[in-house]
Order: sequence, then C-alpha cells, then structure tokens
Amino acid sequence: MNKKIVIGRQDIADFPDLKLVEIPIKIDSGAYTSSFHCHNIEEFIEKGVKKIKCNFLDPEHEQYHEKEFVFENYKIRKVKSSNGITEERYSVVTKIEIFNQLLPIELTLTERGSMRFHVLIGRKFLSKKFVIDTALTDQSFKKIIKFYP
Repeated sequence: MNKKIVIGRQDIADFPDLKLVEIPIKIDSGAYTSSFHCHNIEEFIEKGVKKIKCNFLDPEHEQYHEKEFVFENYKIRKVKSSNGITEERYSVVTKIEIFNQLLPIELTLTERGSMRFHVLIGRKFLSKKFVIDTALTDQSFKKIIKFYP
C-alpha cells in the first residue's frame, strides 16, 4: 500500500518545464481539475502546427508576471466552475515539483484575476498521493533545503 503525503491547504511548488519557481499553490479538494491563472489565451497556427499561447499572471512574482508561454500539446476540456457554469478550457500537461518529487500534472488555463492564488491544485492530481490537513500550510516548502550559489 502506498503511503500518502500530508499536504496543507496551501504550499509552494516549482514548475521546472515552465521555468517557474516558488509559486504559491492552493490545495482545492472541491475542484476536480488543477488550474493555472493566465490571460490572453489564444489558439494560433505556426508553420502548419496548431498551438496556444498565454501570459501568466502573478503580480507578486515580478520576474514571471506576464511571462508568455506557448504550448504545442494541449486539449480542450469541459470544466464546471464553482458557480456551476460549465466552460471549455485549454488544458496542458507539465511537471510540478513538490515534496522533492517531480510529478506530471494537467493544468487548465483560465483567467483567475480575482483569486489570491494563481495556481489551484485539484483532486485529480491529489488523488492517491496526498491527504489534506487544512490546519497546515507550506509542508513541502518547509521540508526542502535549497542551496543557492
């Protein structure tokens, strides 16, 4: 039997494929999918290949705020928001580094301008790997000792 990791209601994670480090994440057991806060989401064709591009929104991370991402591999998913409205969102698969583990994660791209956290982690990612203790925060980040040159 696999032992589950205890995660708090929020944490800090890295997304190495996107070159994003120390991004605050909110653990949301009410959400099925995980989401990534961005805007200017646009599908386009480059050299005959369909792609999407978007700009990451995080004013607290000056080096990442408005950073543009281009994804060649993506899907369109139907997602029901907390207000009950179903919408189509682009979805990408990348990697998240949390608790010193590099794990695949699917993120839907959405405008979350009014939200405090710019990345939400939903049940699809958490299932079978984590148990949530809402009294805790930053459990992964507290356990990592980072060395900087």
